[in-house]
Amino acid sequence: MMIPRFLAQRLPAANTRRLVMVTGARQTGKTTLAQSAFPNLRYISLDEIETRLLLRELPTRDWAAAVGPAVLDEAQKEPSLFEKLKFAYDRGDLDFSVLLGSSQIMMLKRIQETLAGRVFIYELWPLLLAEMTHKNALSPPLFDRLLTETGSADDIFATEARILLGNEAHRRISRLNYALQWGGMPGLLPLNDAERQDWLRSYANTYLERDLTDLARLDDLLPFRRFQRLAALRSGKLLSYADLARDAGVSPGTARNYLRYLTVSYQTFLLHPYFGNYSKRLVKAPKLFWVDVGLWRQQTGIWEGITGELLETFVVGECYKWVKTMRPAVEIWFYRSRGGLEVDLLLSTPEGLWGIEVKMSRSLSGAQTSALRRLANSLNENWRGGIVVYRGEQLERLGDNLWAVPLERFLS
Repeated sequence: MMIPRFLAQRLPAANTRRLVMVTGARQTGKTTLAQSAFPNLRYISLDEIETRLLLRELPTRDWAAAVGPAVLDEAQKEPSLFEKLKFAYDRGDLDFSVLLGSSQIMMLKRIQETLAGRVFIYELWPLLLAEMTHKNALSPPLFDRLLTETGSADDIFATEARILLGNEAHRRISRLNYALQWGGMPGLLPLNDAERQDWLRSYANTYLERDLTDLARLDDLLPFRRFQRLAALRSGKLLSYADLARDAGVSPGTARNYLRYLTVSYQTFLLHPYFGNYSKRLVKAPKLFWVDVGLWRQQTGIWEGITGELLETFVVGECYKWVKTMRPAVEIWFYRSRGGLEVDLLLSTPEGLWGIEVKMSRSLSGAQTSALRRLANSLNENWRGGIVVYRGEQLERLGDNLWAVPLERFLS
């Protein structure tokens, strides 16, 4: 199943002088993307031991003639190719190649040692909701307008239809319900529900057996499995290494290492608090988030229902993946003061700040917008507007530069 990806819009053409690295979690579609974006390049998989041996024995000076421009999958599995690639590129014998790999730490180590300053790095994340809801061509989500257009919330949302009806509304809701249940791993789309659960369990085991083995030599996987599940249960919460280490029965140092493994293998990410000019009054601990809600469900065993934590994990994850994929001039934070003022997302753009709150409700009350109103008063002239992302059906103006936006409209 070929699914268009937004990252393809950012990849350079094969006739440019460029070394490209595409990395991301296992099974996010890196190979499919590269073969689609560069159909005329030779594809070489380093998963095959015979191929690794042939490339290892290949004389360095013969690389450009024998291999040439190519897609090199799981490139980290043959360290010698990085030196040979560097030699061919620096001599001008080779102008373009693509490196693929799911082991971010191993790939980056090889690049830092050999190809620093020569490689452009791109990250492929699980499917965005906007990629799952496309018809014939990809269209950016409404969220992207906040990052790429000028003006306030009133300027941007005044031109949007208040409600969607018919097939368009049904299609978006259907894809949203799927994404909230199964996440965005491409391999799940053609399967039935029972097969999807099996796929996610198999993925978790493969991650432990292959990706984790690349990162660390763990004699006993049980402590890491326990830590992984506890970390998933804390998605959307402030991170305390001490608390997480205590509950997992490991040392704080081990907890930091385990979380680093989860982060560099694209299972989790940390969202840092906004400081601005108020650093003395703000919480400094980051929030922990699971990247994919399907993998979150597999880790926690929570297969039914939608909780506030899951919804926040999903929305923050979608926004984070979009920013990391398209690389707009934006920084993404959360806001939390010691006095209790908290906003789920704060986006810093060249024109000012956006605040975003995620609500489970299908209708909104004034109390549910109080945090955004208070934050708008605090940030004053830097404020572009506040958005409450909710499960209702209508895009609605709630006040000056304060809007309620249906979840499926915001992200697709």
